[in-house]
Amino acid sequence: MRKREYDEDDVRVRPGKGSRPRTRLRPAHVDAVEGFVIAVDRGRYTCLVETEGRRKKERERRTVTAMKARELGRKGIVVGDRVGIVGDVSGNADTLARVVRVEPRTSMLRRSADDTDDTDGIERPIVANAEQLVIVTALADPPPRPRMIDRILVAAFDAEIDPLLCLTKSDLAPPAELVSLYEPLGVPYVVVQKGGDLEELRERLTGRISVLVGHSGVGKSTLVNALVPDANRAVSHVNAVTGRGRHTSTSAVALELPEGGWIIDTPGVRSFGLAHVSVETVLAGFPDLAEGTVHCPKGCTHLGEGCALDAWVADGHADPARLESLRRLLSSREGAPDTDD
Repeated sequence: MRKREYDEDDVRVRPGKGSRPRTRLRPAHVDAVEGFVIAVDRGRYTCLVETEGRRKKERERRTVTAMKARELGRKGIVVGDRVGIVGDVSGNADTLARVVRVEPRTSMLRRSADDTDDTDGIERPIVANAEQLVIVTALADPPPRPRMIDRILVAAFDAEIDPLLCLTKSDLAPPAELVSLYEPLGVPYVVVQKGGDLEELRERLTGRISVLVGHSGVGKSTLVNALVPDANRAVSHVNAVTGRGRHTSTSAVALELPEGGWIIDTPGVRSFGLAHVSVETVLAGFPDLAEGTVHCPKGCTHLGEGCALDAWVADGHADPARLESLRRLLSSREGAPDTDD
């Protein structure tokens, strides 16, 4: 009996579970409901969702916990994002929805991670869609750090967010000296103290999405608790030896103001990297000086000799204080120590 010869046609291949042809077309998710991200914690997103109620013209609001859909890839989601959510949006305990879409952002506040030991220079998104950046700094205990304020201002210019300087602990030191430093920049400011009147600050926050940024110990959490009575943000005291505060806010969270609007409290920062910000971006905040850079040599940093801005100011085209402010911001962007007072 002749032995049979086998070939590839005799081999039966069972189709795998993933044999369905792949497609780049993604679901439209037209049924997705809109949510506002108010907190992020280890891959879980707490979103405020508003839907139609049982009665006409009635709206129901609830918080929904969601995870990011795989189709979003590495696209990050941060507090302040407006997103599309599908799945169980009831907000009941132990339910989990999916974020399938991130709506276009009106702004994005970033900082570079150049305050770490490895200095990777990667941009770190902090908050999306903020309209106002409130730079909270104490007038004493701990003392103000103008270099830090400068760097946060540059980040505000980069994100095209309106800056507001909030000076706390005015009962411990007068604000005049620090205020005079930022008058040439036209940065608005409010002065507050613990237990004092917050009416002016409330007026500037009402109806807007504002993000509060400042280094540890400046009284940011105390301020938040006064503005939003049920916020219950943890507070701490300044270390008597180092003069620094301890991080009490560990993650960004959006809190709704009783008068309308939102404040986004962020963890205290000890550095604010600006590796992602270009010289041109900083110059854009100084239109009275930008024209004078036309005669600068190629590659001019606007910090040293040969810069045409010196002659531009000498000819009366701009205030010398403005040039000093510009160079202070540019120097801060270049990585000068932000711990200088």
